[in-house]
Parts: sequence; structure tokens; C-alpha cells
Amino acid sequence: METLQTDTAPTNNDDRSAEAGSTPRLAPIENPDSWRVWLAYKIMEWTEGTVITPTMVMQARLPESLRQAYETQKLEENLSLSPALRLLLKRYVAFLNGCAFCIDMAEADAEDRGVDVDKLRKVADYEASDRFSAAERAALAHAEAVTEDVHVDDATFETLRDPFSEREIVEVTWLCAAENYWNRISAPLNIGSDGLCSV
Repeated sequence: METLQTDTAPTNNDDRSAEAGSTPRLAPIENPDSWRVWLAYKIMEWTEGTVITPTMVMQARLPESLRQAYETQKLEENLSLSPALRLLLKRYVAFLNGCAFCIDMAEADAEDRGVDVDKLRKVADYEASDRFSAAERAALAHAEAVTEDVHVDDATFETLRDPFSEREIVEVTWLCAAENYWNRISAPLNIGSDGLCSV
């Protein structure tokens, strides 16, 4: 598979992101001791064709986190937000945090779901580009505030009220928080792109 490519404008975070082929700070565990992790590897190989590096680095050492990862993924799949919006938000948060693995994962998921990968790669220009709807721009501005400052100012929050229901506002906020969580595990451990996206 090709290495991670991105057309988004560079930021200081890009300099810190682990690139494809980078070496994780902890070696991936190919043969885990835990039968739960071993089973997770087999299921991942069967369903995805590969075992992703974060699983071999983190879950192999902290098997108790498998359940939480599964529950988080299950909840995300049951959100009412469209897959395209979910992936835009995840890709943008990962970009802001400089998490190369999570950028790669969002793009691979987009590819699998038929979501426009090129649009995801242009997400840093969402304010100026006419490719993004008013609702997407509001959600992305909220994601930026959640990621960079945690506190969201009233003006940014108010832009969410027109296009989104109160439940959807909570979903957008939860999704941004969840993506920040994953970014803050993969990036410090220097987990780079797995080259999952073939585009």
C-alpha cells in the first residue's frame, strides 16, 4: 500500500506526526500472551485483513482496553451523524493533533464507505472552501475548539444549533472527544500510518 498522502495545509503539528514506516516507541507484539488479544488479532485479520499497529502496541500490553475500544467503535457506528460527517470530524481532529495513524485510519474508512477521500484531505481549508456545507463548517469549527482549547466559545457553539439537534450536538462533541482520546494514545507512542488507505 502507498504511504500516507495529504494535501492539507501544513501546520506545526505535521512536524510532530509519525509518518508511514516510523518505528513505534514500543515494539508491536506479534504473539500476545493474552487469549483475548490473540482472539482480537484473529478477528481483525479475518475482517480487516491485517492487525493494526495500535492493537499490537497498546491492547497487547493492556488487554483490559479491548472492551472499551470495542464499545467506543460500536457507539460510533450507532450515531445518527452521517458516515461522511463522522469521518470529516475524525480526519480533522487527527490532523490537528498530528496523528498519522488516525489520519490513515479515517481515510481508509472513507475509502471503504465510498466517502470522498479527497474532500477529507482538504479539510484544513474548510472555512474557505465551497466543498463544505454550513453544517460541516459549524461541526468542524466546534471540533477545532474542542481539540485546541477544550472550551468552546458561545459563538462557535451557537452555529451548531441551526443545522443540528441537541442530540446531534452531543454526538459531534462526543466524537471529537473520542478521536482526541485515540490520537493521544497513538501519537505519543509514535505509531505512524499503517498505509491502510490505498488512494
